[in-house]
Amino acid sequence: MTTSAPFITKEDVVMLKDYVMGSTGQNRAESTVLLHVSHSNLQAKFFELRLDMHMSIEQLKVKLSFHVGTNPSAQVLQLLDDKGSVLCPFLEDGRKLGYYSPHDGYTIHVVDTDPASASAGGWLEDVSLVDKYRMSDEEYNKRENTYRRWKEGKLKEDPTWTLEKEMAKKRGVELPPTKAPTTDPEYMAAEASSVTVGARCSVDPGDRRGEVMFVGKDVAGLPLGWWVGVKYDEPLGKNDGTVGGVRRFTCPPGYGGFVRPDKVKCGDFPPLDDGLSDLDSGDEI
Repeated sequence: MTTSAPFITKEDVVMLKDYVMGSTGQNRAESTVLLHVSHSNLQAKFFELRLDMHMSIEQLKVKLSFHVGTNPSAQVLQLLDDKGSVLCPFLEDGRKLGYYSPHDGYTIHVVDTDPASASAGGWLEDVSLVDKYRMSDEEYNKRENTYRRWKEGKLKEDPTWTLEKEMAKKRGVELPPTKAPTTDPEYMAAEASSVTVGARCSVDPGDRRGEVMFVGKDVAGLPLGWWVGVKYDEPLGKNDGTVGGVRRFTCPPGYGGFVRPDKVKCGDFPPLDDGLSDLDSGDEI
């Protein structure tokens, strides 16, 4: 006579899983409780540490010392409920954790009584308090294998060397040749003649709208040739109308820019409301 195995339904499997894993989805004994841990000297909070209700408070302090760094002898433990209210201000070393009937979501608050604690004053969290090693330029220059020496060597081999060119070379990509700065003080004079101060304009790339505020040449801080100063409708610029320490026009910071005349078209260009452009041009300052 043969007997068939009992038929197990999907619901049976789910119930078995819930029984074994519990509400947290992790295997846990009936004596396990999930408690948060806070510390008097730390902003950080440790969430849902799995603790055994049968462990003594003395054992709990040893376990917590590995999390918070406070010596067990310097710990005063308090039990807080899930709303942060103090249920017990002092957990006694000789008691079991279960004596205080903690529930999942309660908090063990560690009060550090050591005045010389490493965590006092934020030393375990605030990196700005750490005295960082700083090397003088003189000491740095004495070193052999540094980026500064490597860069100097590259520039001796190629005065036009840049890190961008070096990275492109490693990728097997050839960058287009860099345009040499113009030596012509009348550079783009013809293009500048069609640009009028006060006119509405569109600036390439990106059809950035604004108003022409300045047209001129021999602008301190800029390469030779003619330049156009634009006050953008949106904060798409790089200055407030000042370049080379000289104010050429006035606008809010980030609304002004100086571009070559060939980037500017004057005409009926009303303000746009389709958001900011992130396009940039190498011929803009």
